[in-house]
Amino acid sequence: MSGSLYLVATPIGNLEDITLRAVRVLREADLVAAEDTRKSAQLLNHLGVKKPLLSYYQHNQKKRDAQILPLLQAGKNVALISDAGTPAISDPGGELVTQAIQAGITVIAVPGPSALLAALVTSGLDAGRFCFEGFLPRTKSARRKALAALAEEPRTMIFYEAPHRILQALEDMREFFGERRLSVGRELTKRFEETLRGTAEELITHFRAHEPRGEFVIVAAGAPQKAFFAPDDGVLSDELRELLQNGLARREAARLLGEKYGLPGKKIYALGLPKEE
Repeated sequence: MSGSLYLVATPIGNLEDITLRAVRVLREADLVAAEDTRKSAQLLNHLGVKKPLLSYYQHNQKKRDAQILPLLQAGKNVALISDAGTPAISDPGGELVTQAIQAGITVIAVPGPSALLAALVTSGLDAGRFCFEGFLPRTKSARRKALAALAEEPRTMIFYEAPHRILQALEDMREFFGERRLSVGRELTKRFEETLRGTAEELITHFRAHEPRGEFVIVAAGAPQKAFFAPDDGVLSDELRELLQNGLARREAARLLGEKYGLPGKKIYALGLPKEE
């Protein structure tokens, strides 16, 4: 009978954020695969957990996948952890999860600390619908291309960023996002944690005066909904008649006009036109 692969969330700063379940799973696992074994050893020692550690990072993950999968198939339980937060999110582990699922191995999440969620809920921005974009591309052209593609994204957006690139990212956001509200979380849950809120221009001014240090999460408001111009019934009737004369069914023509003007299709369908049209 195969073992299970546990994806264990670990503290992003404050060690008190470890969950009781995470501690139990780490104690019961046969092996802990860790992004940085030295850093993870400090965490396990703090928790009083003594388990074999296997390094698992970006440049050796394919080799490690080939070692870990047979262990799982042989009935061993493996806990995967990253340097901080939930593994496989902007960290190694996604391919291992895919291969484990394909091999019929049970994959279990042990949820806990998450930098992106901590930054989102303290941003003051809409948390009902959001998208996580991870780290922006490192080169200027690729970063600007990525932000240009997100200029009309209506959902709240979350980005990770390094301290030496935070100013460049904010400068490009100023161009493509305009005066939208932003929130920047720095060193979340740690001793020097802070959250700064404002426009890109205001945040740029701050970081030009204060050297950026630590790990950053940027939360950006989504694009505002565009206001629709709603013509009067006479104009709508003319446009509907034109579509019908071009061969569209009345229901389809009403749907297209409804999308164009942000109006209910039923309202347009019911306009005073002869049914045979």
